[in-house]
Amino acid sequence: MTPRAQLKPPLWLLALITISGTLAMHMFVPALPAAALSLGASTAAMQATISVYILGLAGGQLIYGPLSDGLGRRPTLLAGLFLYTIAGLAAALAPNANALVAARLFQALGGCAGLALGRAIVRDTSRSDEAVRDLALLNLIIMIGPGLAPMLGSGLVGTFGWRAIFLLLATLGGITLLSTWRLLPETRRPTGSIRATVLLRDYMLLLRSRSFMGFALGGACATTSIYAFIAAAPFIISSQLHRSVQEVGIYLGLVMLGMAMGNAITRHLSRSVRIERLLIAANLVGMVSAAAFLAIVRIDAMTVWDVVGLMFMFALGAGATSPAALSKALGAAPAAVIGSAAGLYGFLQMAVGATCTFALGIASNPAWAAACVLTAAMVISQAAIWLASRQSVTS
Repeated sequence: MTPRAQLKPPLWLLALITISGTLAMHMFVPALPAAALSLGASTAAMQATISVYILGLAGGQLIYGPLSDGLGRRPTLLAGLFLYTIAGLAAALAPNANALVAARLFQALGGCAGLALGRAIVRDTSRSDEAVRDLALLNLIIMIGPGLAPMLGSGLVGTFGWRAIFLLLATLGGITLLSTWRLLPETRRPTGSIRATVLLRDYMLLLRSRSFMGFALGGACATTSIYAFIAAAPFIISSQLHRSVQEVGIYLGLVMLGMAMGNAITRHLSRSVRIERLLIAANLVGMVSAAAFLAIVRIDAMTVWDVVGLMFMFALGAGATSPAALSKALGAAPAAVIGSAAGLYGFLQMAVGATCTFALGIASNPAWAAACVLTAAMVISQAAIWLASRQSVTS
């Protein structure tokens, strides 16, 4: 048995580690009205629990990546999971909206450890030719959580109240923490250096790497730009296409199915197709789908199945692009800064997703705004991936 194989943690544990951060974001969304009523808080105060969480999830990854390079993956991850679990309990017991917002910030700062380090651990314990398949399978598994989280959150808040959501999240955090302590070995020799100057040096090294930044920016634009459609979907489907609100969840579920299928396709084809070729082809599917969506909106020819079908294909391309872009980005980073690279990649994903969602304000027509944002993001993604692929061939 190879040293890498001996270090390899079970896939179910990596899925639990990676899913923690995003699960807490999606599960609480259906509980916002109930929490606002219970705490006597405004809608804006409750929405702050989501926006603050996203900010914590993005910024925290910039810290955990380099910390794990310096101190080791295992102790850094254990600290993050402990913070996530304690913050979940604090959120469940929050007496007012301000306390809930503060608890959510710390919950995000703990949860993002798994988001950044789960990917780094896969890269640590997989050979280059295995990394794409392992990341694709991991992505496929962890997509189930965010897809089911809103339904689970709705069931919990309707039966036990909104605080039950945080009790469940804290329980899952405790199980993940205990399992990590028992089953996760250290997967990388730490450098022992965590000075601010060293962190700055590591990030500057990555920012100057054209290959890393190309694959990272391209992967981020391809995967989280879909947040723009998710945010606009209730208005497109209900207001513009005159379908019931209940149908929105069904159609978004079909779109997420496309993302999962894309991951499965990459896992299968990566054995026989060069990653660069697979990456560009998959991203092209997303770009063509976005352009077609823009065209049907422009000529005012939208039907619900046209929109859902095109977004399914967009998600299929994004799902196929995601593990390939991540593997190439981490492969382009020096071995000593893999943790920092995973953190920066995750930060870019969240930053692009937030930017694309914010950019929906460019037009009063939700479908037109979403189509423009998706098309622009995919053009940037394809250009960045193409340039990065050329750079990696010539370097």
